Amino acid sequence: MPSDSVRTARLEARLTPDALAIVKRVAEIQGRSVSDFVVATTTEQARRTIEETCVIRLSLEDQRRFVELLLNPPAPVPALERAAQAHGELIQRQ
Repeated sequence: MPSDSVRTARLEARLTPDALAIVKRVAEIQGRSVSDFVVATTTEQARRTIEETCVIRLSLEDQRRFVELLLNPPAPVPALERAAQAHGELIQRQ
């Protein structure tokens, strides 16, 4: 987190005394305030979670297969053709 950013929002959390003691100890070990430690740690974990849930990682072989299917898609199956036709008819009625 950039040090020149302006902190304008507030977050409250209730911790057990044991959890608070751990957080205080780790912040002390890292030479940070409790607030700075909590902000940095939660922000990093949030970014990691977003990346893990929103970024799809493919092996090199899977990447090649994906591109191959994009460039040369298989012929549509009959059910897809029927669905496309039904969709077209539905849109035309509106």
